[in-house]
Amino acid sequence: MRPRLVAVLAAGLVTVSLATVPLASRAEAAAGCSVSYAVSSQWPGGFGANVTVTNLGDPVTSWSLTWSFAAGQTITQLWSGVVAQAGTAVTVRNAAWNGTVATGGTASFGFNGSWTGSNPAPSGFSLNGVACTGGTSGSPSASPSVSSSVSPSVSPSVSPSVSPSVSPSVSPSVSPSVSPSVSPSSPPAGAPVKIMALGDSITGSPGCWRALLWQKLPATGVDFVGTLPGQGCGFAYDGENEGHGGYLATNVANQNLLPGWLSATDPDVVLMHFGTNDAWSNLSTTTILDAYTRMVGQMRASNPNMRILVAQIIPLNPSTCTDCGQRVVALNAAIPAWASSLSTAASPISVVDQWTGFNTATDTYDGVHPNDAGNVKIADKWYPALAAVL
Repeated sequence: MRPRLVAVLAAGLVTVSLATVPLASRAEAAAGCSVSYAVSSQWPGGFGANVTVTNLGDPVTSWSLTWSFAAGQTITQLWSGVVAQAGTAVTVRNAAWNGTVATGGTASFGFNGSWTGSNPAPSGFSLNGVACTGGTSGSPSASPSVSSSVSPSVSPSVSPSVSPSVSPSVSPSVSPSVSPSVSPSSPPAGAPVKIMALGDSITGSPGCWRALLWQKLPATGVDFVGTLPGQGCGFAYDGENEGHGGYLATNVANQNLLPGWLSATDPDVVLMHFGTNDAWSNLSTTTILDAYTRMVGQMRASNPNMRILVAQIIPLNPSTCTDCGQRVVALNAAIPAWASSLSTAASPISVVDQWTGFNTATDTYDGVHPNDAGNVKIADKWYPALAAVL
């Protein structure tokens, strides 16, 4: 098992710990569990959340978790489970692969949702029809007893990704990826190469392209690192990352956030897909590339031999922003020359074209964030470039 780093709570995190929620596959079984509901990222009108259930009672072979949202929130996408929602009432059933939960075992799922006005965390859960009892028991309690600890939701000072679904109609002028002529120093013999995936919600909410990419790589040869934990993508994988939902590359650079993440994780390779929120916020290509340059300097200050892979980002062409698509085209067209000007033998910058062949109508679930098909495309684009530097 690879070592894991302690997760650092990002701005906007809301965590609710539910003391006990009974878990039972039949009424007479000993039941009990704990549930953690955590908002991992939040932006105006949208949010992402993770839910983890720990079974404290008898083993079960299937589960169904129910709750009601207090402010009319709506789940727009869910992974590692099957969701049904009627009004405020939500039911999540296990996926085909995670229904069996041993005593002391866990089941988890994640979702993205929408909200208006406020986004309070739900305070009452039932699992397999049994409400919280405060411990293990063989029958339901008439009066649920839920204790919660809620941290205030703090929205980061960044602009969110927005989710219309429009196929891009413009094509950037894409130059070939920059390939280093000299390989940098490698990590010590036998040590896994530490890889940081850096970006916004496309990288981290849940960013299942990282899971697919990890599957392609030698398990003993790589270690994905980051201060954020992995999210459920249907199978176990090394999921630590720096995919911060709603963040702008310019804010990360201007607020000097990256040096702390680098110090905590010490990566050898950085995969950067960043700039979607900057383009949406109508920041110029020059401003975004200046932020890239500052972050490259911070990477090299952390590790002079840092290998850096920078994406020409996937399309952003929402119907409510007629200029957004062209902003991404302009950014992508400028990235190769920028990378060439900064690439060195010791710390090469390789450009990975994630734009070509990616269609927001078929490869995203909301026009911005990749769906299963999009995740496959992104992983397939990263793999050869990453394999070349390992």
